[in-house]
Amino acid sequence: MNRIVPETLLFDLFTRTFDQEPNAIMRLPQSGSARQYFRIVSENHSVIGTYNEDRAENEAFLSYTKHFLSKNIAVPKLFAEDLEKHIYLQEDLGDETLFSRLEHERKGADFPKTMIPVYKKVITKLIEIQTIGGKDLDYSVAYPRAAFDAQSVLWDLNYFKYHFLKLAYVPFNEQSLENDFQRFTEFLAKADSRHFLFRDFQSRNIVLKDDEVYFIDYQGGRRGALQYDLASLLYDSKAEIPENVKVELREFYKSELAKKHLDTADFDKFYPAYVLVRLLQAMGAYGYRGFFEGKAHFLESIEPAVKTLENVLKETDFLEQMPHLKTVLQRVIQSENLKKISDKQKLTVSVKSFSYKRGMPYDATGNGGGFVFDCRFPENPGRVDGIKEFCGKDAPVIEFLEQHGEIQPFLEDIFSLLRPVISKYIIRKHKHLAVWFGCTGGKHRSVYCAEKTADFLQKNFNVKVELKHTEDW
Repeated sequence: MNRIVPETLLFDLFTRTFDQEPNAIMRLPQSGSARQYFRIVSENHSVIGTYNEDRAENEAFLSYTKHFLSKNIAVPKLFAEDLEKHIYLQEDLGDETLFSRLEHERKGADFPKTMIPVYKKVITKLIEIQTIGGKDLDYSVAYPRAAFDAQSVLWDLNYFKYHFLKLAYVPFNEQSLENDFQRFTEFLAKADSRHFLFRDFQSRNIVLKDDEVYFIDYQGGRRGALQYDLASLLYDSKAEIPENVKVELREFYKSELAKKHLDTADFDKFYPAYVLVRLLQAMGAYGYRGFFEGKAHFLESIEPAVKTLENVLKETDFLEQMPHLKTVLQRVIQSENLKKISDKQKLTVSVKSFSYKRGMPYDATGNGGGFVFDCRFPENPGRVDGIKEFCGKDAPVIEFLEQHGEIQPFLEDIFSLLRPVISKYIIRKHKHLAVWFGCTGGKHRSVYCAEKTADFLQKNFNVKVELKHTEDW
């Protein structure tokens, strides 16, 4: 049997569509699905070609796209399709997603204020696709189900049960958990479910181009409740949106709904439940793709997801009616097995302080790579009576260094340098990176910088940080 080569099929479709042959066809990184994406370029055109053997999924995407375009919803234009060959061509919107913009703007531990207007623009567009886009939409092509109903909820909950709990060895009582799943489903079924539910509304499916917002990968959409997609956006584990920003954006969403004369009276009643069901669905996907398929980058998502789950449970009271589900979720949070799995997948960043008088530390990993930063240029607290007896972790030294105003810009430059390097190391599955700081005595400036850098890394990356001060003081 001849092997199907998607590039050949897309080459022919591009040539027929634009009356010219492409100069290049570049395969794009594959995500969690079986769909294959390609960037196809010629002298006059750049498009995205898709190859997907699931015809029903293709039919849903193409039908939705044509409908959304007719409603002026911001989705990619369609140029050509060939369902028999499982391919279609769509507009190339570029590579900047909401997630990549967020990563670029995030300079430290705090959520960048510049991103709040961007998220509000995304939310405004979300409401458009949910309401205007959902009007008169042909849900008969929905894949795999026309509505996010009780059956869909149970699918997601069981997906979490069998692909996360089972594979992570989190114990549960089958019948007790099933009983609570039924109660959970019955509660969700009471919400207004008349609108378009995007289904996978997360930051990597939102594209930013020319200061406009576009949506991609909505082929799993169906009729459902408004709360689900907002929960997907705000509780995207890797985006790490702080709670106060989540509240601000949720209230903005409700105010925009009110402008369209949509009832928001019961929005908050069901919102926490939709946050939880979306999170459990995502964790099921991490388990299936990570534990079962062995895709390491999905395992890397588990730790931030568990942290998000812990925060959600602190703010959720409806689970009092579902005691075993609540117990099981607490077991997930406390699981030592999950912590070990996360640690094995992580890039380890060795952050050290040292004294130039004694020489640089030995690299025990044998990698011989990383960064060494000389911290001797700022004013030296070691020469100041009343301060020199302290170290870089102590308040007098911290206050001295920060008041002189030299060390913080220095660290910001270092953080800007480290951010893309660590991101690439994670993508390429490297295991070790050294980031060392030296000063005269290895007690004040280097210790301060190492402490601040370790804190920056722990708050901004899913990495294992090994912090060590080599001098004994």
